[in-house]
Amino acid sequence: MLCLDHFYKDGDDPTLPRRNGQIDWESPASWDAEAAVEVIGELARHGRADVPVYAINEDRRVATRSFELASSPLFVAEGIFAAEIVGECRRRGLLAGAYALRRPRSATFLRRLARDLTEQRKGPHVLLLRGVALLRAEPAVLRRQTGLGAEAARGRDVLRRVAGLLAADRAPVER
Repeated sequence: MLCLDHFYKDGDDPTLPRRNGQIDWESPASWDAEAAVEVIGELARHGRADVPVYAINEDRRVATRSFELASSPLFVAEGIFAAEIVGECRRRGLLAGAYALRRPRSATFLRRLARDLTEQRKGPHVLLLRGVALLRAEPAVLRRQTGLGAEAARGRDVLRRVAGLLAADRAPVER
């Protein structure tokens, strides 16, 4: 699983979008799509790549780490902005499938809040306000993701489709 959230731009990047005088971390422009596509290409070609390690509480990349596929013919890249690169990955022949998770908004809100509080990503008040804003925006986010080429699906359906892709890859070729 390649976590694309590690491809955010550093907090001091002058190209970061702003809203109300603050960095707009919810904007796709706060994310380095080009770097994400390049890493996906490296993984597809060579089975390994160096990926950034992003510290959200520091608003910057703090390291890189090696990511290896071992012998897997497929891998999953996930993240809130993953749909932003569906078209480019499809154009480059890097895409087996693209899905946007569709689940109850309240479940997403609670999971996100618990994760962010546990990881101390920001102060609790900021996380709560951000969580409520994202809860309200979720239908529009899903519409945008499907408009970019991702298919809306429930988690268990995505797992079934990925399992089908793996099974098809391992099926013997008839001659």
